[in-house]
Amino acid sequence: MTATLITGIGELTTNVARDGDALGTLRDAAVLLEGDRIAWVGPASDAPLAGGVRTVDAGGRAVIPGFVDSHTHLVFGGDRTDEFEARMMGTPYAAGGIRRTVAATRAASDEELRARLKGFTRELHAQGTTTFEVKTGYGLTVADEARLARIAAEATSEVTYLGAHVVPAEYADRREEYVDLVCDEMLRACAPHVRWIDVFCERGAFTPEESRRILAAGVAHGLLPRVHGNQLGPGGGVQLAVAMGAASVDHCTYLSDEDVAALAAGDTVATLLPGVEFSTRQPYPDARRLLDAGVTVALASDCNPGSSFTSSMPLMIALAVREMGLTPAEAVWAATAGGARALRRTDVGALAPGTRADLVMLDAPTRVHLAYRPGVPLVHGVWLGGDRL
Repeated sequence: MTATLITGIGELTTNVARDGDALGTLRDAAVLLEGDRIAWVGPASDAPLAGGVRTVDAGGRAVIPGFVDSHTHLVFGGDRTDEFEARMMGTPYAAGGIRRTVAATRAASDEELRARLKGFTRELHAQGTTTFEVKTGYGLTVADEARLARIAAEATSEVTYLGAHVVPAEYADRREEYVDLVCDEMLRACAPHVRWIDVFCERGAFTPEESRRILAAGVAHGLLPRVHGNQLGPGGGVQLAVAMGAASVDHCTYLSDEDVAALAAGDTVATLLPGVEFSTRQPYPDARRLLDAGVTVALASDCNPGSSFTSSMPLMIALAVREMGLTPAEAVWAATAGGARALRRTDVGALAPGTRADLVMLDAPTRVHLAYRPGVPLVHGVWLGGDRL
């Protein structure tokens, strides 16, 4: 078994709370990796020494857990540059643009989609993301949704079935038929390749009643629920997510006091996607309001061609600090441990004995630089399952 000791860490973020510090920060620390797991964490002066252990000197750099991006749409064809340009000139964002990506994705070959996904995976890794989720949702036929699920599963175990993204053009006058398809044949074709089921519960997409039916069908097939909700305006997405025991409800841009109270009383994570607000010029969610109410908050990129074409979790941290009321420490936690909770994972998002050896060394003395130096490539090294990429 390969063993690596990373020592000389100026600031180590473990996300194992201690002494009132939710991030469990250690100074002048070391981490021992054995195989694909963390074997030991502690002060550098106490590091276990043994023959055959490779040593890496961090030189005072900061080390954090690998980012956990719990919301992406990485299997698609085409792009929507013109829509972005129009939004920057004042055209409001609308969910209908999804249908353009559906048409381009249906026309793309498996090889084209697979090559693009591999490119995005390299991009994610280079920016410190070691765990990521991928949704379907740009096929919207039985065959296309199933092939997107299969291709996504080649890159990650966290695959989400999102046949309920929008109603495709060919079903515009037959909504109920399409919901039937999503709940039955399409679901059965995708279920073997996915872990999650999601629904876009939003005006222009699916009603709360339709969304509840779709999620219930997925749960009956053994899938775990999550929800897109409250992005374009107030709605029933958050309440539905909490009632269905969803792992997360994502976007949460427009929340009532009742929505916040429901989230605080349940265990559904509020996943915030600041790249969307950056790209669509919608108002940013009030993350401070959520944290002060006791809600668990995650950050994710929502990398997709229409509303957030970025895979940068460091950018999400910078935006969350600048625009959403989070401290740098809270934003880093949300982008690591928060994302792990949104995926109901206990083996990632933290650095402790037994967790996956997924970690990022920053070319900076502290994690605060992720917000302090936005746009600067601060990732010095990435370890994925114990191997340095």
